[in-house]
Amino acid sequence: MRNLLEALELHPVRIPMRHRFRRVDHREAVLIRGPSGWGEFSPFPDYPPEITARWLACALEAACSSMPGPGRDSIPVNVTIPAVDPDLAAALVAESGASTAKVKVAEPGQGPEEDEARLDAVHSALGTGGRIRIDVNAAWDVETATDRLEKLERFDLEYVEQPVATVEEMLELKKRTSVLLAADELVRFKADPLEVVESGAADILVVKVQPMGGVGRVLDLAQRAGIPVVVSSALETSIGIYQGLLAASLVKDLPHACGLGTVALIEGDPTMSPLIPKDGFLEVRRPEPDPELLARWRPDRDRSAEMLRKVRAAAEVLT
Repeated sequence: MRNLLEALELHPVRIPMRHRFRRVDHREAVLIRGPSGWGEFSPFPDYPPEITARWLACALEAACSSMPGPGRDSIPVNVTIPAVDPDLAAALVAESGASTAKVKVAEPGQGPEEDEARLDAVHSALGTGGRIRIDVNAAWDVETATDRLEKLERFDLEYVEQPVATVEEMLELKKRTSVLLAADELVRFKADPLEVVESGAADILVVKVQPMGGVGRVLDLAQRAGIPVVVSSALETSIGIYQGLLAASLVKDLPHACGLGTVALIEGDPTMSPLIPKDGFLEVRRPEPDPELLARWRPDRDRSAEMLRKVRAAAEVLT
């Protein structure tokens, strides 16, 4: 694996976020160029090599493997609303042109009042026919989730993403609410994500190509799951988002908008033609980095060295 990495081009980039998201204010990635094109390695800073190895497998799949062509020309996507104030939330919806919004709730330091104010603003901005889904990132226990979902019934939620942390809690919550439950972290961190399906704990699976190890693994899970999947991003640049788009284009059925419209949350992009949605859709195309933008977003020497060290650490586990 070390010899393989030495044969590839590795380009660290560090780009500010437009709005702080999941306690992240910059997005860091190592873009990898290989014989098949470009891949992206962009795990979050606190992830250990045992987790980031899958992210590297995805990047190497894109850079070194022969990938299928897209199965669709465009993909419907939601607008992602971070834990921002109501005015900004409404502006992000209006700017996106999307008819579906994923709204972050249960942010540390915020309470139910902030969540409901944000949801009210998003609901008004979407207008008639708009759909709202919420993302909890497993921050609630069963009692809190039951209470909060009852109070949020007026928004006619499309689904709630990872409201609680465990399979057992998801099963208990299903007895108490009619809101569809989507599994995200439970899918990403399980050695066998099908365990979540087989348990009956989820109505929907949220799947992300980097955390799962590549397009091939996402498509395999989607085919075997027997329940709807929503292909979502891990806050990648356009290089990584393409892998999600490719996967979404090849999934047989897409009853829900995908969560791939997140390049708009980043202040810049290493490509001249970033994958930004238009009227709630993303074109399935594979952009390439621009040399001047790679230079612009390259972090300082010490930060670059640390990012490259993480690539090597992931490679050791992957080997």
